[in-house]
Amino acid sequence: MNPLVESPRAIVTGASGFIGSHLLGRLSREGWQIAVIARTASASDLASNPAGPKVYTYTGQTSEVVEAVAEFRPQVVFHLGSLFLAQHDAAQIAPLISSNILFGTQLLEAMRLAKATALVNTGTAWQNFSGAVYNPVNLYAATKQAFEDILIYYVQTAGIKAITLRLFDTYGPADTRRKLLALLIDSLKSGEPMGMSLGDQVLDLTHVDDVCTAFLSAANLLLNHEEPRHEVYAVSSEERHTLRELVAIFEEIAGKRLQITFGARPYRDREVMEPWQGTRLPGWHAKISLREGMRRLLLAENLFSPRS
Repeated sequence: MNPLVESPRAIVTGASGFIGSHLLGRLSREGWQIAVIARTASASDLASNPAGPKVYTYTGQTSEVVEAVAEFRPQVVFHLGSLFLAQHDAAQIAPLISSNILFGTQLLEAMRLAKATALVNTGTAWQNFSGAVYNPVNLYAATKQAFEDILIYYVQTAGIKAITLRLFDTYGPADTRRKLLALLIDSLKSGEPMGMSLGDQVLDLTHVDDVCTAFLSAANLLLNHEEPRHEVYAVSSEERHTLRELVAIFEEIAGKRLQITFGARPYRDREVMEPWQGTRLPGWHAKISLREGMRRLLLAENLFSPRS
C-alpha cells in the first residue's frame, strides 16, 4: 500500500517563505495533516488562519522543537527553513549559523528523540560552484553543506532517512523576492530602463509547482524505504538559458522590447556561469516549461493575452 494514501502527518519549516507557502498549500489540498515550526512573527501570521496548519512557535530553544515533534508525531519533516544571504557581513554570521545550522540540528535531535525518521531537506546548487562535488559559492551555501554533514551523523546513529533536494532558481505566483522575472515584469510595467551584467551566465529556472511536486516525490521515496540513508538530488528544469536568452524569451512572450542595458553592471563575486549538473530525483521531472511559466505570470499580471 502506498503510505501517502493514508493521510500522513508532516511538519514543515520555512512555511512562510515562497516555496514553503506553496508546499503548505499543496499538502493541504492533498489531505495531509500539517504542522509548522516558525519564528514568532511568522507563527503569528500563520496562526491567524483558522483553517491553517497547527503552529508551533520557535524562539531559539531546543526544547520548543523537541516538544513540537514529540506532540505532532510527523511521518515526514519538510525542512525548508533557512536564512538566505547572497553576500554577508560580519554582523550576519550569527543569524546564518543560527538559522541554517543550529535550528536544523535541533530539528534532527527532536526527530531522534521522537523516533521520527523521514526528512526532506532543502539544499542549494550553490554548494557546487564550478560543478565541484563541494565548493560553496558563498557562506550561505557553506552553512547548507555544514548542516548536511551534521545530518549524516543522525543518519548513522538515529536511523534518519533523508533526501536533500538541491534547488536552482525558482519562480512562480505570489513571489515577493526580487528575482529576475519579477524585475522583468516591473520593467515591462514601468518602461524604465534596467542595467544588467553582460548576461552570459547560464540560469536554470524551475516553476514552484514542479518544485513542490519534487518535495512530495521525495517524501514518497522515503516512506517506501526502511533503511537509513542520505541522498542528494538536483531539482532542475533541465531547460537552461543564458540571462540574455531569458530576457529575449520574456520579450517575445510579452510582445514588447524592454530597455535593458547589458554590461551596465559587473558580475558578482563568484558568479555561477554554468550551473552544476546533479543527479535528478528518480521519478520526477519538471512539467511546466519556461515559456508556459512566463505566460502564466504575465497573465496573472494582466500583461498577456492568450490570443496574442
